Amino acid sequence: MATTSVSSRRGTTPLIVESISEQLYSILCDRITTGVYAPGSRLDPQAMANEFGVSRTPVRDTLARLEHDRLVETRPRSGTFVTRPTRQDVHEVCQLRKGLEWLATGVAAETMPVEQITDLRDEAVAALRAAEQGDYEPFFASDTRIHGEIIAFTGNSRLITARESVEPFVYWLRVLGATGPHRLAGSTQRHIEILDAMAARDVAAAQEAAALHLAEVEEWTLADMASHEIVT
Repeated sequence: MATTSVSSRRGTTPLIVESISEQLYSILCDRITTGVYAPGSRLDPQAMANEFGVSRTPVRDTLARLEHDRLVETRPRSGTFVTRPTRQDVHEVCQLRKGLEWLATGVAAETMPVEQITDLRDEAVAALRAAEQGDYEPFFASDTRIHGEIIAFTGNSRLITARESVEPFVYWLRVLGATGPHRLAGSTQRHIEILDAMAARDVAAAQEAAALHLAEVEEWTLADMASHEIVT
């Protein structure tokens, strides 16, 4: 399979020709969601094409995909910019998550093996201890795994696809807000409440804890983003 050397800030990386667009998407999505490209930043397609050693076509395709994900926006006669998330954006994403994860939590509370629930709980507790020592990466891994496994356990391909459609935006919001030490502790406590209710096969309690958790995430995200003058 043919490859081409694609230059980036991290050096020259050999990419498979047939998947250049996919790899560009992964790189640019990562730069946006981790804050390398700040909200409101202007993106220069030609500069990107030069940086990665490709034509403008895969860059345009990638930016179109990112615009579909609402991570960038094109302004007439101005160019393409990293989106500045609005209160409505945050509300819509959190509202969608509430509906999907409320349903998924109910399904998982009825049938997910207790051993799997216990494993998720143990990881959440360990992540909280790590966060208390200033290491937040275990929390992000635990948070992603808990929500991901609950969604996946439904076996509902349409529900899973709907959740995956907002995953880049969810990750981005997690980086932009609701990640201070006190927020992580609060989220971890809710995770434990959800998992304990699931282990007890208490569907109503698990769904109530999930709904409360996501309501708090929305509140915390808006507050933290406003304090950094990110949200409009």
